[in-house]
Amino acid sequence: MTSVLYDVPGPRAIARNRIIGVVTVIAVAAVIGFFVWRLIATGQFTAEKWYAFTFTNVWISVGEAALNTLRAFAAAAVGALVLGFVLAIGRLSDHAWVRAPFTAVIEVLRAIPVLVLMFLLYYGMPVVGIRVEPYWAVVVALIAYNGSVLAEVIRAGVESLPRGQKEAGYAIGLRKSGVMRLVLLPQAIRAMMPVIIAQLVVTLKDTALGYIITYEELLFYARFIGSQSTYGSPIVPATIIVAVIYIALCLLLSLVANRVEKRLRRSPKEPGGGVHHPVAPTTDTELIAAQLKASSKDAGTGRAV
Repeated sequence: MTSVLYDVPGPRAIARNRIIGVVTVIAVAAVIGFFVWRLIATGQFTAEKWYAFTFTNVWISVGEAALNTLRAFAAAAVGALVLGFVLAIGRLSDHAWVRAPFTAVIEVLRAIPVLVLMFLLYYGMPVVGIRVEPYWAVVVALIAYNGSVLAEVIRAGVESLPRGQKEAGYAIGLRKSGVMRLVLLPQAIRAMMPVIIAQLVVTLKDTALGYIITYEELLFYARFIGSQSTYGSPIVPATIIVAVIYIALCLLLSLVANRVEKRLRRSPKEPGGGVHHPVAPTTDTELIAAQLKASSKDAGTGRAV
C-alpha cells in the first residue's frame, strides 16, 4: 500500500520504528539522568549553591536583566520586520538597477555573523570617533542580520504564490504597488508565518550574545552572579535559572505568534470573521445550473417575441 509521498510501513517496519523510538527515548533519558547525577554529585543542588537566590535583590536584578533582554528583542524584532519588508520589496523590483543593490545588501548582511556585527559596532566605531552604547550595538546588529534573513523569507513567500495571483491583480487595474500590498504580501506572510516565528525566536536567543560586549541582559547577570565567590560561585544554578527564563520567553513568543497565525488564516466565512452573508450558501454547481436555466429562459423569450 502506498500514499502520495511515501510507502506505508508494513508490520516489520512498524516494529522496527517502535524499537528505534524506544531506544532513542532510553538513550536521551540516560544522557539527562547522567547530567543530573553529575550535578548532584558535584553539589550543584546544595543549599549553599542556591543561597544567593534567597535574596530579594538578586531576583530584582534578574527581573531587570530579563527586561533588558526583552527591550533589546522588541526593538530588534520590529526593526528586523521593517527592514525585511523594505529589502524584500527592493529585491523583488522589476528594475535591475534597484534589484541589484538590494540583493548585494541582503547577501552581505546575511554573510556576517551577528557577533561580528556587534564587535564592529561596539569596538570598531569608536576608532572613527563614534561611540555606540551596548544596547544599540546589540539592537542594530540583530536588526541587520535578522532583517536580511526575513527579506529572503518574504521574497520566497511571494515567489511561491501562483503566477495567476499577480496577473489577477493587474487585470482588475491595480498597479504593482497595489498588487504587492493587497494581493501578494498578505498571502506570503500567512504562508511563511511559521518561518517568521522561528526567526523571531532566534532573534530573542541571539540577544544573549550581548553579554560579550557588556550589555546587561540575562546571560550577563548569570555570569556576574555565578562568579561571586561570596555566594559559592553558583554558576550552574544561575545558568539553570536563566535557561528556564529563556525557554519560558521563547514558548510565550511562539504561543502568541501561533495565535496570530491562526487568526490570519481564519476564513472570513467562518463565525466571527466579520463578514455577514444574508444569502444562504450556494455551491458552484447550483450557481452554474441556475445561470444556464436563466439563459435558456431568456433565449426562449427572445424566440417568442
